[in-house]
Amino acid sequence: MSRVTSRTSHVTPRRSQSAREVYSSRHTRVFTPQAAGLFLVTGVGLFWYFHREKEKLAEQRQKELEDKQVGRPNVGGPFSLTTHEGKPFTDQDLRGKWCLIYFGFTNCPDICPEELDKMSAAVETLDKKYGPIVQPIFISVDPARDTLPQVSRYVSDFHPRLIGLTGAYDTVKATCKAYRVYFSTPPNAKATDDYLVDHSIFFYFMDPEGRFVDAFGKASTVEDVVARVEKEVGVWESKTGKTV
Repeated sequence: MSRVTSRTSHVTPRRSQSAREVYSSRHTRVFTPQAAGLFLVTGVGLFWYFHREKEKLAEQRQKELEDKQVGRPNVGGPFSLTTHEGKPFTDQDLRGKWCLIYFGFTNCPDICPEELDKMSAAVETLDKKYGPIVQPIFISVDPARDTLPQVSRYVSDFHPRLIGLTGAYDTVKATCKAYRVYFSTPPNAKATDDYLVDHSIFFYFMDPEGRFVDAFGKASTVEDVVARVEKEVGVWESKTGKTV
């Protein structure tokens, strides 16, 4: 009798994928060429964004350092007043032009008109050379009496582009404080009273970024003002290629 030999076939069982292989496989499929391109573009964009922000910060620090090196006083700041035409006017309206700012009052008998005449003459001279790049401004330190119609009549006696500003007492006081301007009215004075306001006798020279440049007092002449402005405009032009 023949012997029947049974043979058992050996089939190697299929090895199941490990969790790591499954994770790797899925993420390999997700990271397509399109995803790689998007990743690259995003990375470059972020690099240039942070690079530009770093440059801006460095520029700001350099400006602050220059201000300290030249001893530039911290004069000026935010304010919100009203023009003699009844329009709102803030410190942001000073930007983009050179400004000469005088603080006074319309009932001033002599000093204020003299200083505003000097400032107007300087602006007229500068207008002939550069055009209207210098803005003359008058800010009242006597808001109780300097109403909009009163300020409007007053500024019409000086340079045709002179802007007159006034506002509520607290607003004017805050503006004067920002510009380090002293003023004092007599105690218990009424708007109907005839009184004088004691105040600083300077007009301020500000650059197109609203930063203080210089101050001119009674001893300064029209020629002094013009020469100083011309010097700063020249420096500005050498740096920016523009006069303003």
